[in-house]
Amino acid sequence: MSAEATDQAPFGRRRGLPRIDLRNLRRFSRAALLGSASRGRLPDAIEHVAKVHRAHHPGADLDVLRKAYVLAESSHRGQMRKSGEPYITHPLAVTLILAELGAETTTLTASLLHDTVEDTEVTLDQVGEQFGEEVRYLVDGVTKLEKVDYGAAAEPETFRKMLVATGNDVRVMSIKLADRLHNMRTLGVMRPEKQARIAKVTRDVLIPLAERLGVQALKTELEDLVFAILHPEEYARTRELLQAHAGRPDPLAQAAEDVRGVLHEAGITAEVLVRPRHFVSVHRVGLKRGELTGTDLGRLLVLVSDDADCYAVLGELHTCFTPVISEFKDFIAVPKFNLYQSLHTAVAGRDGEVTEVLIRTHQMHRVAEAGVIALGNPYASTEGADAPEGERADPTRPGWLSRLLDWQSATPDPDIFWTSLRDDLAQDREITVFRSDGGTLGLPAGASCVDAAYALYGDDAHSCIGARVNGRIATLSTVLRDGDTLQLLMASDARDTASHGPSPEWLDHARTPAARIAINRWLAAHPASQHGPREAAEEPESASELTGQEGQDGQDAQDGQDGQETKDAQVARGSQASQGGQTVAPAPGTGRPEAGIVVDLPGATVRLARCCTPVPPDAITGFAVRGGAVTVHRERCPGVARMTAAGRTAVGVRWADEDDGDGGADYRVTLFAEAFSRPHLLADLTEAIAAEGAEVVAAAVEPPREQRVRHTYTLQLPDAGRLPTLMRAMRNVPGVYDVTREGRSMAAAR
Repeated sequence: MSAEATDQAPFGRRRGLPRIDLRNLRRFSRAALLGSASRGRLPDAIEHVAKVHRAHHPGADLDVLRKAYVLAESSHRGQMRKSGEPYITHPLAVTLILAELGAETTTLTASLLHDTVEDTEVTLDQVGEQFGEEVRYLVDGVTKLEKVDYGAAAEPETFRKMLVATGNDVRVMSIKLADRLHNMRTLGVMRPEKQARIAKVTRDVLIPLAERLGVQALKTELEDLVFAILHPEEYARTRELLQAHAGRPDPLAQAAEDVRGVLHEAGITAEVLVRPRHFVSVHRVGLKRGELTGTDLGRLLVLVSDDADCYAVLGELHTCFTPVISEFKDFIAVPKFNLYQSLHTAVAGRDGEVTEVLIRTHQMHRVAEAGVIALGNPYASTEGADAPEGERADPTRPGWLSRLLDWQSATPDPDIFWTSLRDDLAQDREITVFRSDGGTLGLPAGASCVDAAYALYGDDAHSCIGARVNGRIATLSTVLRDGDTLQLLMASDARDTASHGPSPEWLDHARTPAARIAINRWLAAHPASQHGPREAAEEPESASELTGQEGQDGQDAQDGQDGQETKDAQVARGSQASQGGQTVAPAPGTGRPEAGIVVDLPGATVRLARCCTPVPPDAITGFAVRGGAVTVHRERCPGVARMTAAGRTAVGVRWADEDDGDGGADYRVTLFAEAFSRPHLLADLTEAIAAEGAEVVAAAVEPPREQRVRHTYTLQLPDAGRLPTLMRAMRNVPGVYDVTREGRSMAAAR
């Protein structure tokens, strides 16, 4: 892959990572020039790779590595790198990087051969015949990424291929990342402008992909190499800072000794290590904290045998030292999206110095360093299983990768794809949301319920009408937080996408490419739907204006008869009028005196206050208003307190009974129905009301907001005892999530 070489490497490369130095390169070069070893014996050049591989996989078949090296060496013979070294040293170096990270034999075999099909006469069919379908598949996948470094115009489609190849087998990307790491280590022989271009592509795409695959060992060194090229001044200052601290006593070493003593006394077997920060990490901490101390340059790593020991260590540290509670994070109970598991905490020692501590098992540490590479062959357990042509069941495929694959296939425009990819990869933190069915959903930080709907349901999310977040009704624009519980509410007929579809407003709340692409595609296919019911938002009059309510508990509720009846809610007697903020024509006879109430003011006209519309057996009180009328309120109505405070005198009122000769009177009540907007909702509600024997005196529908709508009904009941049954019947209408009487707080429902 046109890998160039140099003998230069940045200062302070993180210890423990595989590194083929100049002596090894020369040794490999001599071994390559001398040719293959005798039959059955490992060539000298690959002996070190085999030794490292056997340390991770004692039973590995080394013969296949010997065969792969012999083919690669003979195919690349005569090809040289710009440094003058034989080209075979590059696939050897890439293979050693992967071997150090614990890659299985198939990956190492493909790594040795990853440039043969691209740069030599070897064909994919030959690779398949000699090494099997798995190796052929990996070599083909890496070969398809051949143009990744060349030309901005080629980048979008190249990275699309890279995603597809990665999605079908994460080992393809593992080889690509190791290949890029070695090329970045040996970038010094190139022109500065080419170094900068390759470093930018590495920073924008490959480093985020390494992060998402959990391969921290590759990610951190790539970050340092890019840092040195793109930000040489900051790199130099960070290097000087580390050099200045190198000759001083290390406070982390003393902290590690203190932790070892505490754990030993507690009887916990643990390995306590000082883990230096890499260059970019030191630079970021410096920007965050200002002047750095010795403990800021690294962290303690505590390795134990099992999960229970992790929490035991945490308990001892928090007992024997002063914990910094804000720094505690539990990534064992809730692993990060890239397989990472660990406990993070920080404690203050006897001198007050704060030390950050990572606590994990040995297996967690392997996965934290190597990510998907540490999981071996993801397809070993699925051999022989039926799978669709071209698809492979990969248990290591992270959720974010599946999402990227979904939206890239739906984005034919390369520029939109490229922009969306970079936006997605720029999200360097992911949250975990718990689904109501017990599963989990990984989303980028800042994602809303809209993003969750499309991540979970794909195009079926067009029919999403609402959500519950942590058990409470929430708008689709609600931004989700790590650990939230989410239930998405779907329309009853999800197939009716012409009626149930996203509005342009959804784009304001969509953070993920999958959501934005799906919404834009739907809006382009349904241009008329963009100005349908949502135009009603411009209507000047709504139910809240008509009733003097604003959704708060009796907010400035007006005396129902003090001039407010001129804006009475308009009538719908079983009408199937559409929603969208429309109200239907008034019926005759509204505003008549209320029967069924006895008032201690002879000759007075009795009316029910519209701010609370009492019905038996509500406790009630009355107030005289203009025109010789008495309005009747529920005693707990906020309007009662306001009128009392204003010096208005209450008038005695009570419900009539049979002795008063008016026991058969009708009763009027106003109800609010909170629902998710859908077609025919008004008709369904009025039908349910009629089925309970209630008469619709007036009805109004507010303009939908974020797919939610509020209906206001003034109803005439033949029997007040039917009110609870009526409200239950209305709640049972699909899409309705709450029904309340006027005068109750609507703030919680909104």
